[in-house]
Amino acid sequence: MYIPVANREDDISELRRFVRSNPLCTVVSTTSRGLVASHIPVVLHESTSGFGVLRGHVARGNSHWRDFNGEVETLAIFTGPQHFISASWYPGKKLHGEEVPTWNYVAVHAYGHLRLVEDHEWLLDHLKTLVDENERIVETPWAVSDAPPDFISKQMRGIVGIELEVSRVEGKWKASQNRNDEDAAAVMAGLRTLSTPSSEVMCELVRERRPR
Repeated sequence: MYIPVANREDDISELRRFVRSNPLCTVVSTTSRGLVASHIPVVLHESTSGFGVLRGHVARGNSHWRDFNGEVETLAIFTGPQHFISASWYPGKKLHGEEVPTWNYVAVHAYGHLRLVEDHEWLLDHLKTLVDENERIVETPWAVSDAPPDFISKQMRGIVGIELEVSRVEGKWKASQNRNDEDAAAVMAGLRTLSTPSSEVMCELVRERRPR
């Protein structure tokens, strides 16, 4: 991923926080048929010796798990806030016209070698963790134990576990850091006029990421 210095995020705690907050990722692997991608939610298990391990699962009917090349790195792509930035917001548009639009966004790329897991206990523990982490959003969370064990076991026969031990990670926070304070203020003002959830999130991100 191309990352200008101003947009690079190297803080491991911030990268981990982002991955946990945006667990639906795109897993891209090399196969005999070329590149194959699957969109799956994962759980990050932190490690004291590295970034951590990503654990997820795919449908057994998904050929991704059957045909990936384990000797080649797999890439997990996490994305977050994103928004179009209009060139009309910059003061320079009226002064000299030498402005172009752009797109602000946040992305994290995690690389590692993928492995399959079909162990029943591993899968069950993974599903419990995945469910518990994401059911927090509701007042009465659902738990795996709420369903009959034989039903859960039957459902589990239709999935295959995957695990990616992250060997390297890249973070990019593109939030107008390359613009001066006047331009950044104009971008935030323009985003506020839209009054949408995504524009408000990006406005706050631009404010947070101003160079110190």
